[in-house]
Amino acid sequence: MIKVLGISGSPRKGNSQFLLDIALESAKLISDEIEVESYSIRGKKFGGCVMCQNCQVDGECIIKDDFKALRDKWIEADVIIYSVPVYHMGMPAQLKAFIDRLGNSMFGRYKDNFKPEEATLPRSLKTIATITQGTHVFSGQEHTITQMINHALIMGCIPVTGDMWESYIGVGGWTNTLEGRNALEQLVAEGDRDALVAVRGSRSIAKRAVEISMLLREGAKYKESYFGSNPVYVPLMDRVNRKE
Repeated sequence: MIKVLGISGSPRKGNSQFLLDIALESAKLISDEIEVESYSIRGKKFGGCVMCQNCQVDGECIIKDDFKALRDKWIEADVIIYSVPVYHMGMPAQLKAFIDRLGNSMFGRYKDNFKPEEATLPRSLKTIATITQGTHVFSGQEHTITQMINHALIMGCIPVTGDMWESYIGVGGWTNTLEGRNALEQLVAEGDRDALVAVRGSRSIAKRAVEISMLLREGAKYKESYFGSNPVYVPLMDRVNRKE
């Protein structure tokens, strides 16, 4: 079973959720063994990291909000699909707060698997796909995708793109200056070329993320005798060996 977690990084339900839903539908079509879940940060609370270092004890954050619930889903997933609106040429604050705390807490979660002088993160080897959209055509979509690619690399994951030419490093859409929650859906219904590119890109990036995850999983199973005893690959092997 491949678990796909779609995360809408928007504080409102609208264009990001629209593209995420399209991506998750594409993922489900690949196989009956694909399990998808959609999560939205809308209405959730994510405080910023205060660098108290409490998470270095056991991987748990001292701030009591919605972080832990999403963190647990993130750990369990084989594929992460982020659908993110562009805020000030980057991701929204709530999502950034989650990612900051996720990275720090993962150090604490796995540190006992390594020698003290190593101080490293294991390779989670999830595939991570990013969909972005903004109000204007050059309003920070690629900057935001690059932020998410950096996040994927830091977390020992694999950033995935959709199919060329519609997805060079991720999916970047725009609402043609419309600010409504259903702007992209409206543009798609009207046959807008750019909106349709975002839709096709969302479908292909989800498909490729799942397919590559399937390849990784089968490879890990085939070489379990090697990877199973290597602390660097604990998160991957935990997922490969989980009981459904």
